[in-house]
Amino acid sequence: METESEPYVRLATLRQLHQAVAELNTARSLADTLQTVADGMVSGLGYGLACVNLVRPDGDLVIAAFAGDPAAEALITGRVGSRSSWDRRLAMGEAWGDLRFIPHTEGWVLDEDDVPQWHTDGPAPRFEDEWHPADRLFAPMYSPTAGRELLGVISVDRPRNGRLPGAWAREALQMYAFQAAIAISNARLRANMQRALVRLEREQQALRASEESFRQAFEYAPSGMAIAEMGGDQHGRILRSNDALCRLLGRNASAMRRYSFSDLVHPEDVGTLLRTSAEGGRAELRLVRRDGTYLWVSLRNSVVADAADGPRFLLTHVEDIEERKRRELQLAHRASHDSLTGLPNSAELRSRLAARLCSMPLSVQPTAIDALDAAYGAPSAYDPVQDSGGHTFRFDTPPPPLGAYDHHVHVIGPEGETDDGTKGLAVLFCDLDGFKSINDRFGHHTGDAVLIEVARRLTGGVRDGDTVARLGGDEFVVLADGLGRADAADLAVRLRSAIIPPIRVDGRAVRVGASFGIGWAHCGMTADEVLQSADQRMYIEKRSRAKQHRRAG
Repeated sequence: METESEPYVRLATLRQLHQAVAELNTARSLADTLQTVADGMVSGLGYGLACVNLVRPDGDLVIAAFAGDPAAEALITGRVGSRSSWDRRLAMGEAWGDLRFIPHTEGWVLDEDDVPQWHTDGPAPRFEDEWHPADRLFAPMYSPTAGRELLGVISVDRPRNGRLPGAWAREALQMYAFQAAIAISNARLRANMQRALVRLEREQQALRASEESFRQAFEYAPSGMAIAEMGGDQHGRILRSNDALCRLLGRNASAMRRYSFSDLVHPEDVGTLLRTSAEGGRAELRLVRRDGTYLWVSLRNSVVADAADGPRFLLTHVEDIEERKRRELQLAHRASHDSLTGLPNSAELRSRLAARLCSMPLSVQPTAIDALDAAYGAPSAYDPVQDSGGHTFRFDTPPPPLGAYDHHVHVIGPEGETDDGTKGLAVLFCDLDGFKSINDRFGHHTGDAVLIEVARRLTGGVRDGDTVARLGGDEFVVLADGLGRADAADLAVRLRSAIIPPIRVDGRAVRVGASFGIGWAHCGMTADEVLQSADQRMYIEKRSRAKQHRRAG
């Protein structure tokens, strides 16, 4: 009888399979597709219960859809079974093609694993091919792409005819699982595409909002901003500038596009600009205005990309720091200059003098070295060396490499009391004669006025590049480079003559004299030693001069 009805069974099975697969293609979402897979097993392929276990991103399987029993659906939907337990199930039992059948005689070993299960009650089988309530039948769903990635497992129970699936039923279940895998893959693809489209639209909206925010922030920023090209022959060329930068430099936006920052920077600051024309570069430099004046600004660069792997530009932020620079220069000037006369003070004088000296003696000749060895009874552990200028050095510790002082121009001066034609750095120490009596008789106001006028006369009597400093009280120092002994003496006479004429203060004429001592700077001396030498010579000169030349009043 079964053999005679087999064509009808085949035809009915194909019709059921066709209808179930057709319904898979009508689902509009992944959730609908999964439920349709479960429903098709019950309504189309004739099983009483069907469960769709879907592989999660972490590899475990979750019950995503259930059909055939609302009570069972409410109990186990959403529960998770580990991947290791599922791999064990698919590895045991009988292989019906891709299907896996675990008879009730073997399935008892799975009762204690973590895979959610629902057992139906029923009588024990009465004949060999009858379905047992503890039988298990699984239809794995593999990805239709290469690699056969496991997408999930369909588990079924209670065939309506009460029998184990025959060849045609098995084939139909396997074909349905294959079509279900395609439907699930397509549903996932559609869901991913929809999410991607939504995300893309949101990103585009965010990008448009960001571009508008950037445009407004750029255009209406209170400080100057510019976008410039980065790299290539046009590096630094200004592509766009905001109103604040245009106002700062007195140029309109169209005119700004004709320049690069290297065209606008002060010539002395070009090197600073080049060193900071990179990501995160920051510098303080001067930019030229339209009227030709220069303005101190703080310039900061950031690199921005037009698009992914697209052109890169420099976003340059320009802040006016003219007032701060002015205050800094004023503070630096106050720290290094005398508040009364405006001349360099003692600290600045010593700094300028020390910058011309090195700690190494100018020349220690081999004969002098031999004399020192003889005096101390032992030769030095290190031989003398000569630099590129012919100067000989002796070290009690390892000497620096030859050429270590090649960059230094050694300070030399006349030796002895006669003019041998040597030119050097003359240090003229000036002390005013009779200044104390002016302070005592007329007060400090008059004394301050005298010091200011003396400073003016000294400054007017030296060359550009020479230094006139106030050491303190009524003491002044002049640094004059490139002078011989006679030149320095002539300079002292001229300066003394410039100081002697009467000085009018509040309608009263007062007069001071001046004594000068001339010292010479040499390498190997400290700044204090040079000043002390000139000071000593000044006192010698002061004592040797007649009193009538030092009168004041």
